[in-house]
Amino acid sequence: MEPVRLFNQSTLQIQNCGAKGRGIVTTVAIPTRTVIDISPILLFPSEEYSTHGQHTHLDHYTYRWKGGMALALGLGSMFNHSRTPNVGFQRDINNGLIRYSTLREIDVGEELCISYGPNLWFPDMEDPQDHNNGSNNGEASKGVVSDSEDETAESFFSRIQLSDGEDDDDSV
Repeated sequence: MEPVRLFNQSTLQIQNCGAKGRGIVTTVAIPTRTVIDISPILLFPSEEYSTHGQHTHLDHYTYRWKGGMALALGLGSMFNHSRTPNVGFQRDINNGLIRYSTLREIDVGEELCISYGPNLWFPDMEDPQDHNNGSNNGEASKGVVSDSEDETAESFFSRIQLSDGEDDDDSV
């Protein structure tokens, strides 16, 4: 693995984001295409994941990864979902990292969100119908995300701009 410089996170904070639960909020404006975090991952090999990992709460925090599923450590597991994300991510398979970058300018006090894809397992807080019919009492959990699942225009842009070139055929 090549050395990777880590970030000073003094401009980001974890705070309560209402019905979404805890999330990441910025205390300064952030320009478009700014790398805001590099999270190391903990890899669950496919067999271990299918035998154990998918049956635990950790499953809600994993990403597809070559050879299994990856748990993002640090801020990587704290991004909430949005259908119009302001943060994209790029998997660095060789170095076991996920890089998170802004997709547009972010305002002071704005929550930083990624897309979890179109198949949510919890009520979408941005969809009034889904929110009213939800069964989790507003406690949205994180989940299996992929940089190749969501078909919204914003997410499509993030895949093109932040694609890691890894296909998802080897995912769980």
